[in-house]
Formats: sequence, structure tokens, C-alpha cells
Amino acid sequence: MGARIGLLIALSTLASYLHIFHTMRAESLAHLERHVAERGQREQAIFVLAEDSHALLKKALEERIRAASQEDPTAGFDRLFALLPDGTIRNRPQGFDGTRMAGVWIAPGVKADTGFRRRLLAAHDVLSQYGPAFRTRFMNTYLMMPEGVNVLYWPEVPTWNQDIGPDFPLLTSEYFTISLPQNNPLRRTVWTRSYKDEPSGRWVVSAITPLDLDGRHVATFGNDVLVDELLSRTLIDHLPGAHNLIFRDDGQLVAHPDIKLDCTTGGYDILATGQPEGAQPGQPSAEQRAHLRSIFEAVKNREPGQTVVELPEYGEYIAVSRLQGPGWNFVTVLPQRVVTSKAIAAARYVLVFGVVSLLVELLIMFWVLREQISRPLQSFTRATAQVAAGDFGVSLETSRGDELGQLARDFEQMAREVRQREEALRQANEGLEQRVEERTRELKEVHQQLVRTARQAGMAEIATNVLHNVGNVLNSVYTSAQLARERMGGMRLEHVGRVAHVLQERQGELAAFVTQDERGRNLLPFLDRLGKNLLDEREEILELLDDVGRYTEHIGDIVKVQQNHARMPRLQEPVSLAELVEDALRINAAGLTRHQVKVERQLAPLPPILTDKHKVLMILVNLFSNAKYAMDGVPAEERRLAVKLELSGADCVRIEVRDTGVGIAPELLTRIFQYGFTTREEGHGFGLHSSALAAQELGGSLTVHSEGVGQGATFILELPLFPAGDGLARSG
Repeated sequence: MGARIGLLIALSTLASYLHIFHTMRAESLAHLERHVAERGQREQAIFVLAEDSHALLKKALEERIRAASQEDPTAGFDRLFALLPDGTIRNRPQGFDGTRMAGVWIAPGVKADTGFRRRLLAAHDVLSQYGPAFRTRFMNTYLMMPEGVNVLYWPEVPTWNQDIGPDFPLLTSEYFTISLPQNNPLRRTVWTRSYKDEPSGRWVVSAITPLDLDGRHVATFGNDVLVDELLSRTLIDHLPGAHNLIFRDDGQLVAHPDIKLDCTTGGYDILATGQPEGAQPGQPSAEQRAHLRSIFEAVKNREPGQTVVELPEYGEYIAVSRLQGPGWNFVTVLPQRVVTSKAIAAARYVLVFGVVSLLVELLIMFWVLREQISRPLQSFTRATAQVAAGDFGVSLETSRGDELGQLARDFEQMAREVRQREEALRQANEGLEQRVEERTRELKEVHQQLVRTARQAGMAEIATNVLHNVGNVLNSVYTSAQLARERMGGMRLEHVGRVAHVLQERQGELAAFVTQDERGRNLLPFLDRLGKNLLDEREEILELLDDVGRYTEHIGDIVKVQQNHARMPRLQEPVSLAELVEDALRINAAGLTRHQVKVERQLAPLPPILTDKHKVLMILVNLFSNAKYAMDGVPAEERRLAVKLELSGADCVRIEVRDTGVGIAPELLTRIFQYGFTTREEGHGFGLHSSALAAQELGGSLTVHSEGVGQGATFILELPLFPAGDGLARSG
């Protein structure tokens, strides 16, 4: 019992662990998904703000350029800008304040025509107007023109455009090239890689938006967005046990807690090969590189809309949030052990509590079993041995009110009743022999009465069988006798008297009468035909009388069959089944002819077999007679009786009798061979019953098949094949 309880506690602990694990896993993943979604919304706010600001700058610059399309920009241009000895055009030092207005740098060789000057003045005015307003949002605001112009508002570095050299590679820098039509065909805001700005020494990312007028690229807006705080929050602000990282879609790593990113190109490429692996502190090891590639592939291959992805090879869950703007992937990596540790701790508590409970329960159970169960059972054991020894004066503790007390009272009551029954049994044994003798005499009398009743029933069955079969044959005898009488009545014997009378009248002149008289010449041919007709009639009558003889002989055979059946089996004899079928058809020939039944035979030539000839004949006569009556209700031209004789397997002969009569309903097929069952008003229900019994006595079977009412019926008689050449007659 302790083992069972221990197993139950173990199973409960396992079920609790699994339940707690799945619950905590679901809660942790839901919390992880919410945390990453909220972080993504919060961290991408500055990027969304940059895109909105560029939309405002584009609209303002476009309006300013179109408004100044008819103005002369020469005076304004010369007032603000001057050509310097290094070939560049920059702000005039007199009156320039980089904290309040935008600085301008124009590369050497740029042709400053009227249109160019109008666009430059418009750009300078727009940045000088909106730059101070964006100062609290972005590190700086600038505008580039494809001719090689940089207009910059950066109050922290107000003289940046005055300090850079004339060979500054503006047109080949990333933040300009990504705005060109071939690199940005959609003409939307795009973002550079994160990089460390040299003047400020801080990590930034640039938002770049091109402006096209009349299908021509005229300007590119830019803002440098500080991401130092974003990267710091990414590395420091994370869920317990988890860590964050950021990377771009092209595999460029933006932030990682263990990988040092301090190059101006933006740091480490996850997909690149050939980079140093762990050679110096802060550089990734081979395991970290593989880990990063697995995270990158999992994020790339996740289903649309899927936030949390499992990384089973590393035992981690990763949650992804897309930062709108630069298109960065903010990823939080949560180890599975963070989830399982809580579940294991809870399951450990359940297990310890269960083990303590088990020990307490076992101690209580041991005391209860010893005091309340074991000792009373020992008393019952001694009492049982006492009763088995014949001493029924047992005494048990019956004062208890529980089940054992009830059992003790019942046990004492049982002992008293057993003692009483023992006495009664002794007294009953004394008169048992006399009662057995009386019962034996009664059983003998009942047995003799049953034997007499069975003998009478058997005699009645034999008589019924004889009457049924004799009745079938007597019908044929009667039919043949009637036909013979009709034939006798139809014989033209009166014509003989007439011919004799004519010859007596012409007795003196017979020769002339026969040769010359018209009537005389016809007399001899008439006598010839009359003789032949009488001979034919005599042959038919003789055949009918032969049938009567055979039928009468068959009646005697039927009686003999029933007598033999009632007394003892007879020896079998060689029988030609084909001839037996023909005899049965001849017995029913008169009835078949009268009912206009067409008989079709398919009798295979089989060697004689050993069987009881008269039983087989009785069965066939019954089947042919029933088929004849079954076809009374169908048109005469459709009445066909088909008889088929063939081998059925290696040791069986099959006789099939098929009619086109009224058929048999499916619910009657199982009752057709029952004694007394018949579907004919004048029937008695014995023919098929006795035929089925006779087939069983021959070692065969009689079965029936019908497709239903109006579909005819087929009776199949199967007999064992005992070739006559076996040499010995077999018992029937």
C-alpha cells in the first residue's frame, strides 16, 4: 500500500510539474511577447518621428522652390555665400552663427547658375527655419544636393561645414548614395547602418529621404539619430535571465551584450566569413558565431505575424519585434531553463510535501492496522480453527460498533446455525436411503411412460410419412388410370362394326365392290389406318398401365422404406442417379403434363453410386411434385422445371431442382423444412420435412434458395459420393 501511495505521489508530482511547466511556459512566452512588442513600440518612436519630420521638410522645400521660381537670387546668394581660395563656396564669416542658421558647403567646380542658386537659397531658408525646431529630437538636420552641396544645422558643432576640407567625399558617402534613384527607386525614407560619429564619438544612424521635382532628383534630407541610449537600454534593460540583441536584415549586428562594436563601419556582420573568432576580448567565438547565425535564420524563416520562435538546439525562445524605420530586428533571447527552473522548484515542493505526507500516513496506517485490524483478525483465525475442529462454542468480541464487531456477531450466529444444521443433516441422512428408493421407482415409471409416448410419436410420424408419399404416388396412379380410361373411351371400335356390316351387305360381290365401287375402293385404306390407330391407342394404354404398375410398385417401396426406417437400416445398392431422376419424372409425368410444365434436363453421365434408392426416389418425387404445384400461379408458357445432375467437389454429388414458380419470401426460407409448415391450402407440411430428414440419413443435405416472391425457387440435394466400385455395400 505504501508503494502504491508512493507511486501515486510520484505521478502527482510529475503531473504537477508538467502542468506547472506548461502553465509557466505559456505565461512566460506571453509575457515575453508583450515585453518585446512594447519595447519595439517604445524604441521605434524616434525613427517614426524622423520620417514624419522629413515629410514636413520635403513639403516646405518644394513650396519654397516653386514660390521662388521667378525671383532673382543673385543678391541673396552673394550676401550669404562666398567663393573661397580652395574652390569651395561656403558661408561668409561675417554674420554667420552656426547655432542659429544652417552652414553651407559647396564642392569645388559646381556651376552656380540661377536655378541652382534659387534651390540653394530655398534649402538654406528651410533648414534655418526648421533646424532649431528639430534640435530637441535629433542630433542635427542636413540637406544634400546632387551637385555636391551640404547644408547642415548642427548647433553642437556649428563650424563643421567651415572646417571640412574641399575634398570631402560627400557624393560617395553612404548617406547620400542610398538616396539615388537607382538605389532607392521607391523614393522613400531609408536608413544607414549604425556607425560611430567621429566629431561626437557617439553611435548614430542616419535617416535619408530624397526629394524629386518634375522627375529630377534635387535634394536629399537627413537626420542623424543618436542610438547610444537605445543600445544601452538593449544591453542593460532585459527580462531576468534573458538578453537582447539587434541586427539588420542584411546580417549587420547592431547591438550584442558580449560582442564589442567600435568600428566606424557599424560592427560585426553575422553572415560574413573569415572574421577573427575570439582572438581578442569582445570578439565572437566560433560558438557565438554559430549561435548568432541560428538566431538570424530563425528570425528570417519565421511565419508572418509570428513573434516568438523556439530554438530547440540551444534550448531557447526568441522573441522578435520589428523597429519601424531602420528595419532593425529587436530580439530577446530567453533560455528555457528560466521557465523550467520555476516549474522544477514548484514540483520539488510538491514532492517533498508528498513524501512527508506519505511517511505520516504510513505511521498512522501501521498503528490502525495493528490495533484495529490485525488483532481482531487473529481472534477470527483462532475461532475459524475451533469451528473447523467441530467445536462450535466460539466467543468473540462483539461489543465493537464497526464492521469487525458486526462480523464477530455474524460469525457467532453462523456457528450456532452450523451446529443446528449439522444436527438436522444427521437426522436427514437417516431417511435418505428410503427417499432415494422411492424416487428411483418414480423415475422408472416416468421413463417407461416416455418410452411409450416416443414410440407412439414415432409410429405417428411413420404413418404420416407413408401417407404423404403414398398420396403423391396415388395421384400419379389416378392420373394414369384416368388417361387410360380416356384413351379407351376414345378408341374408334364402332368403325369396325360399320365396316363389317358393309362387307356383309356386299358379301356376294366383294371383288367388284372393292375394285369398282367408290366406297369399296376407300374401304381398304380406311381399314389400314384404323388398324394403325388402334395399335397406337393400345400402345399408349399399355404404357399408362405400365406406369400404374410402377407407381404401385413404388407404393410398396415407400412402405418398405418407412418400415426399414422404423426397424433397422438396410444395405445400400448401386444406383444410377440419372435413371433415378428419370423414374421420378415419370412418376410425376402425368401431373407435369396436365399442368403444362416443360422439363429441362442437364444430367451429367456419372458412374453408379452406393445409396438407398428408394429414399432418393422419395425425395425427388416430393421435390418435383412441389415444383409442379408452385407453378400453378404463373402463365403456362413460363412453367419450366430444370433438373441438373453434376459432381460437386471430389466427394459429393449434386442434384439441383429449379422451378419458375411463385418463389419463397426471405423470412420463410428458415422455416421451409419445419414439420407442419406449408404455404399451400391443401398441403400438410410433411413432404419437405421428411425429405430433409431422409437426406441427412443418407449422409447428405437438402437446401433451398430463392431470390424472393415471384422469382422461383431452387432445391439442392447433395449426396456423398460412394462409387459402386468400392466393392462393399455401405450401411444406410
